[in-house]
Amino acid sequence: MTLLDSKTITYEQLAKTIDHSLLRPELTEAEVIAGCELARRYHVASVCVKPCHVKLAVELLRNSDVAVGTVVGFPHGSQTTAVKAFEAREAIANGAVELDMVLNIGELRSGHADYVREDIHAVVQAARESGKHILVKVILENAYLTDDEKVLGCQLAEQAGADFVKTSTGFAPGGATLADLRLMRASVSPQVQVKAAGGVRTLDALLEVIDAGATRSGATATAAILDEFRKRHHLEG
Repeated sequence: MTLLDSKTITYEQLAKTIDHSLLRPELTEAEVIAGCELARRYHVASVCVKPCHVKLAVELLRNSDVAVGTVVGFPHGSQTTAVKAFEAREAIANGAVELDMVLNIGELRSGHADYVREDIHAVVQAARESGKHILVKVILENAYLTDDEKVLGCQLAEQAGADFVKTSTGFAPGGATLADLRLMRASVSPQVQVKAAGGVRTLDALLEVIDAGATRSGATATAAILDEFRKRHHLEG
């Protein structure tokens, strides 16, 4: 995995760091449709939709370069392992190719490492059993964790076979911080990537998290961020 550099990143590379988030509970179907159309227009990496909207997003983004992702165990991570595995399998059956799962925060804080590892592994296993290339991103929800717990969460996610570790759901009191991203990047091996989420609302914020080691970032201000990049670099729309 080659880390990106904010000083040399291209528009195409920047767009492919963004998972356009469509997770707010009050979103209407029309707003989800508009969000998917925006994602297609800006050629972002993926949309991250609620499980009930996976089939819709897959249909809207068919024949595009935008992946469809969804969430598992969202937003609190407290579902049983069997439920998370079922959520993962259903999402994959509905066409999702990226899964952002929340680990069990309370179990991590309780020091129950084996439980947390197996909880993550059940989702990873569901992804692998599908025979498809499914990315699994593990959300730590750092706002509730000590640094030691963040490190442990990252290590357990890697041991369980996850592809990414991710800072936050965007629904906790705090989101991505540069210190957390650097800590997470240092806590996993190079083949595990880091995703920032929560509070990345400007171009400068996105460039900062990239320099801290993130290769993906959740965003809702996608259009504003990418339009600003084009403006700064005098690129045509």
